[in-house]
Amino acid sequence: MGHAHDHHHGHTHHSAAGNAALFAFAVALNLAFVAAEAIFGWLGGSMALLADAGHNFGDALGLGAAFAATQLARREPSHRFTYGLGSSSILAALLNAIILLIAVGAIAAEAIRRLAAPTPVAGETVIAVALAGVAVNGVIVLLLSRSGQPHDLNLKTALVHAVSDAGISLGVAGSGALVVATGWLRLDPAVSLAIAAVIVVGTWRLLQRGLAMALHAVPHQIDPAAVRAQLAATPGVIAVHDLHIWPMSTTETALTVHLVMPEGHPGDAALSALIGELDRRFAIGHATIQIETGGGELVCPLVSERVV
Repeated sequence: MGHAHDHHHGHTHHSAAGNAALFAFAVALNLAFVAAEAIFGWLGGSMALLADAGHNFGDALGLGAAFAATQLARREPSHRFTYGLGSSSILAALLNAIILLIAVGAIAAEAIRRLAAPTPVAGETVIAVALAGVAVNGVIVLLLSRSGQPHDLNLKTALVHAVSDAGISLGVAGSGALVVATGWLRLDPAVSLAIAAVIVVGTWRLLQRGLAMALHAVPHQIDPAAVRAQLAATPGVIAVHDLHIWPMSTTETALTVHLVMPEGHPGDAALSALIGELDRRFAIGHATIQIETGGGELVCPLVSERVV
């Protein structure tokens, strides 16, 4: 007996327009502050502000990459790119994490240099500009946190950028105040190194997730064993094989699977209900299900878990 095959697709499309606008505003705000920070750092002779301006500029580039990815994700699928360009958001998230780590490395190098050879700091200027940086990044954090996309890795990365920038600015302001009060010039680079260490810990996880998504790993918030159990518990299913779950973008997840159902096709309504349950429980919005009866001598060549 041959196999009965059927393919059903479920789609959950999230509008990228709102996120694109958020990224555009965040980039513009970041660049405006970078320009102001660089100018005041130059006029005040503050290497700390100039270094922080460089760090913020790197973040602006990362946010710009995320903005470009959200724009690409809005493009319709084509004959060549049948899934559209949503996966560019994964590349942008990975790039953002790398940029942040590079920027933190540059800050750490500058801090170490200043520990060895302290330089005068224009304390009042540092305090005022750094506090402005806290306010600017606070606004960005507030906007991004209201995006309504809690699982979007780009937004998570952008939030880490903004929170880390606010933390660095706050540390710079605090160290500036203490330098003014005590005259201890080595305090500023010491605080910078401590903040850099905290940022590296947070960014490393984002880098791991971005790399995993780029390699089509199951999204971290989805338990593949629970998905398999859900499919196996479907009435009429005696076996599940060739199960694949991967991110199509930082907000959309796809699934393909073969279900062995000796009684044959359960009907469109049953498959639609199963697809809806996958979307509701696991946020898997693009499911492709192939039905096999499992009868006769014909065996699916993808039964083995070692075959892709």
